[in-house]
Amino acid sequence: MATSSVRVDLDGNPIKPLTICMIGAGGFIGSHLCEKLMAETQHTVLAVDVYNDKIKHLLEPDSLPWANRIQFHRLNIKNDSRLEGLIKCSDLTVNLAAICTPADYNTRPLDTIYSNFIDALPVVKYCSENNKRLIHFSTCEVYGKTIGSFLPQDSPLRQDPAYYILKEDTSPCIFGSIEKQRWSYACAKQLIERLIYAEGAENGLEFTIVRPFNWIGPRMDFIPGIDGPSEGVPRVLACFSNNLLRREPLKLVDGGKSQRTFVYIKDAIEAVHLMIENPARANGHIFNVGNPNNEVTVRQLAEMMTKVYANVSGEDSIETPTIDVSSKEFYGEGYDDSDKRIPDMTIINKQLGWDPKTSLWDLLESTLTYQHRTYAEAVRQSIAKPVAT
Repeated sequence: MATSSVRVDLDGNPIKPLTICMIGAGGFIGSHLCEKLMAETQHTVLAVDVYNDKIKHLLEPDSLPWANRIQFHRLNIKNDSRLEGLIKCSDLTVNLAAICTPADYNTRPLDTIYSNFIDALPVVKYCSENNKRLIHFSTCEVYGKTIGSFLPQDSPLRQDPAYYILKEDTSPCIFGSIEKQRWSYACAKQLIERLIYAEGAENGLEFTIVRPFNWIGPRMDFIPGIDGPSEGVPRVLACFSNNLLRREPLKLVDGGKSQRTFVYIKDAIEAVHLMIENPARANGHIFNVGNPNNEVTVRQLAEMMTKVYANVSGEDSIETPTIDVSSKEFYGEGYDDSDKRIPDMTIINKQLGWDPKTSLWDLLESTLTYQHRTYAEAVRQSIAKPVAT
């Protein structure tokens, strides 16, 4: 007689089906996490968001094998009394809701602070008061600038990992001056982290904080004028994708000297899956989730994306593939940046045994294949349309 296999956690304990309230389920990360949970688990997801475009394929038709395990709740967490009820009837809340586009930190600092701190307060409060576990998504931006960035340019210590590797439990959070409104996002995210940590210390809230380091993949952000505002400025990968689709030079802010790491969304979602199903190992921890092996300057990223897109699209690269622009010209007054963001992976590797697997070339190939297939024709048509006078 056939027996159904019982899934177990990292300590060999049977995994019980959970009801998960996922706030921001309709976004880039939420859509991939929902896919994972529907395809590989028996968990139920209460998907909370204002939009559901990126998860429509999981909601329709009713004949899908997981149809009774995902429910979409269209609500704005700012002012909807239904939120507490959804958290109450769940075992776990995953909060993904945020404004997380650098162009907005400068131009919409109030919205950025309200979205990332004020709007998150009720979520933390309801989880704490109702003894519900919380996985909260923060950002690698809470680290701000590296210690090494304050050393002289020719200092050999700049190459010492102790001065630039970012560790959850020891690295300081170093921000720019108040007039540099670019740090409004990082400050709001750090303050909500401190509140969650305090709720855990004083009121016993079971929490896990996730610090993503540039998660990349299909459905990330938007393409301006196609599925987002024409004047919108998405994050770097979508910005460069938009330039490639339109056969425009890729704009390198301040020469593209900043160094970043990039991790494939499917690798990162595996890490979150482990957090969900291993509370004994994840509770009370802050986790960096990134790929230090995929470290490049923004200029190197642009050059790599140009090569990958030429392979994917079959089109030759344009004569001038990149141009330099100042941060003031691109983002406006008050912009500031960090020189490096390289995550230390010791804690997540020790607690959850997680390591990212996908190389930068492979994740760019997967992402740009999706971008070309999804947007190339729409971009061609938008370019061909006569401009109204």
